[in-house]
Amino acid sequence: MSSSATLSPAQHTPLYAQHLAAGAKIVDFAGWEMPIHYGSQLEEHHQVRNDAGMFDVSHMVVLDLTGSGATSFLRYLLANDVARIQTPGKALYSCLLNERGGVIDDLIIYFMADDWYRMVVNAATRDKDLAWIRQQAEGYEVEIRERDDLAMIAVQGPNARDKAHIALGASIDAARELKPFFAADCNDSKGDLFVARTGYTGEDGYEIILPAGQAGATWDALLATGVKPIGLGARDTLRLEAGMNLYGQDMDENTSPLEAGLSWTVAFTPEDRDFIGRAALARQKADGPANKLVGLILEDRGILRAHQKIITEHGEGETTSGSFSPTLGKSIALARIPVATTGHCQVEIRGKQLAARIVKYPFARNGKSLFD
Repeated sequence: MSSSATLSPAQHTPLYAQHLAAGAKIVDFAGWEMPIHYGSQLEEHHQVRNDAGMFDVSHMVVLDLTGSGATSFLRYLLANDVARIQTPGKALYSCLLNERGGVIDDLIIYFMADDWYRMVVNAATRDKDLAWIRQQAEGYEVEIRERDDLAMIAVQGPNARDKAHIALGASIDAARELKPFFAADCNDSKGDLFVARTGYTGEDGYEIILPAGQAGATWDALLATGVKPIGLGARDTLRLEAGMNLYGQDMDENTSPLEAGLSWTVAFTPEDRDFIGRAALARQKADGPANKLVGLILEDRGILRAHQKIITEHGEGETTSGSFSPTLGKSIALARIPVATTGHCQVEIRGKQLAARIVKYPFARNGKSLFD
């Protein structure tokens, strides 16, 4: 059999026609044909920081977990504790771990009722996530349903929520008073129009989950209100400035949350809650992790990228994500370095050792740089 015969056809979201109409440059992302930009990644980045932009994130995987055993199952499955979220609509960020404490994926889960949680996981890890979750669910009274009938649009920026309400009117009124990291089911039919005050940019906004058949009209309504389409390129620089991890770069199955700056997502209390990876994390916590995740700002001329070697007085490290920051006007990175390292370091770029400052991320908040 030829290698071409084994290739899966590219997948399109329900908004593919809208991307083509807007002149998007399309690239492959985890088997999906997605927009990387619509002309200028730099302008799209500033559009989100200063006004409002929208992203097609329909390739993300939406799962509904229902049944009388959903809570007990999720308390075992996730490093964070869903018992912490008891108000309907409350969201929780967590990692899905293996027995070694490595990160299988990161995700957001919403508590909607005692017998209904909604989980959103990454597109690139869909197959392994679903296989792992279903394997661990054996013995629990829980049904796991992949909602591939739904689409997802993220509307982000300081004016995003106001413009979303103008564009979508009474259909999302139930979301108007949402606090950050809460969601509202805007219909009575369980998930037909689901609006969460969450995002991946460091700006305010909504992530709207809706029937695939309504996605095009919703996108067009937002466009008519001045919400501009934004590609995956600007999404990456926005999340990097916000200090948000990207799965597969800043953490993976060989990295624990304690090494990825995500110790706050691990609930060690109550002590009698067993969860996958707990024993490994407890050992690492007691010993102290060897490395930590930090921010870097390059002080010499150059561009920081992932997987560049870092030299410090305490040993070597590596950049995990890096890019030019449109908000700071400088090159920035997330990096894993020896835990004792502070101050400055050297980054090896094209055979040269360039000076970088070690900082605490995020790099930007509310549209402004946090550094000089």
